[in-house]
Amino acid sequence: MHKSTAWPLAALYAALVAYASLFPFVEWRDQGIASWEFLLAPLPRYWTGFDVAINIAGYVPLGGLVVLGALRSGWPRISVWLAPLGVMLLSLLMEALQSYLPLRVPSREDFLLNSLGAACGAAIAFVLQRAGAIDRWNQVRSRWFVSHSRGGIVLLSTWPLGLLFPSSVPLGLGQVVTRVEEMLRSALLDSEFERWLPEGPTEWPALAPSTELLCVALGLLIPCLLGFCIVRARWRRVVVVVVTTTSAVLVTALSAALSWGPGHAWAWLDLPTQIGMLAGAGLALLLVLVSWRVSAAVALLALGVYLSLLNQAPESPYFAQTLQLWEQGRFIRFNGLAQWVGWLWPYVASLYLLGQIARRDTKT
Repeated sequence: MHKSTAWPLAALYAALVAYASLFPFVEWRDQGIASWEFLLAPLPRYWTGFDVAINIAGYVPLGGLVVLGALRSGWPRISVWLAPLGVMLLSLLMEALQSYLPLRVPSREDFLLNSLGAACGAAIAFVLQRAGAIDRWNQVRSRWFVSHSRGGIVLLSTWPLGLLFPSSVPLGLGQVVTRVEEMLRSALLDSEFERWLPEGPTEWPALAPSTELLCVALGLLIPCLLGFCIVRARWRRVVVVVVTTTSAVLVTALSAALSWGPGHAWAWLDLPTQIGMLAGAGLALLLVLVSWRVSAAVALLALGVYLSLLNQAPESPYFAQTLQLWEQGRFIRFNGLAQWVGWLWPYVASLYLLGQIARRDTKT
């Protein structure tokens, strides 16, 4: 029996929604207002279609995932319909906590729109269940994936989300050394351990085109190899390569369009990136014949090289300006969802692959 991926995806999504709602987590204090006072505030003067759409859309997946998890767990129907209330309470809690953050503004309208999104997601999931779409997905999953594939499916499902957040190298996930160094420097300020750190931020030289090409190739090869660990048939592995490559191109183009404008959607696709994408897809196609254990071992090796090279890539001033747009501008709600996935995905994938290699049960 397959375990449902809905609950782990819902838990991950809820954690990231909480991060996005409370970012940047600084200057917490009592501002002299009740945490529920926003519910009685007057109507806002200014409102945009973007605000409405993002508040609704942001909670649709969470509402749907919670209901799917409840349905797959065999909950009674009344429990299934009560599940979206938990998502609404989460939204209410996030708005109330924003009352203690000077940089965030709690809003009754945000809460209502989030609740509407959760209800829409729940209704969509229930309709899909009644129409038999969930049962058909279970049949497809049984044909395509091995048992105990839940973790791999979750990782493959969240990989495109990590690509949404802009990176200094296309398909570059897991670039955390600079941020970790900044966090350590801040935490150890004026302590005896401060002298253990370098005197200033580490200045990395610009990556050579060949190194950038290799990072792009490995960035595409790794999720393909991860897919090979949970997909049985070889011809289906070819489909994994095609879908992964297509997703990488389209999501990275979407990220560039959001960051720099639609006219620059393909600015990232320079010659090293093009060759790297072709090399990554070509290597993945050559490896469709290997066993899942070999796929996992090669993916782990590729992750080690990939993270080592990527964390030596510098951040250009233009890239830093793009990050500021995402972290402080209108994309602040995407920030937690995409940034944390982009930071942590390769490391979680490494732990998953190590766990798969350690398993004693047979996979074919």
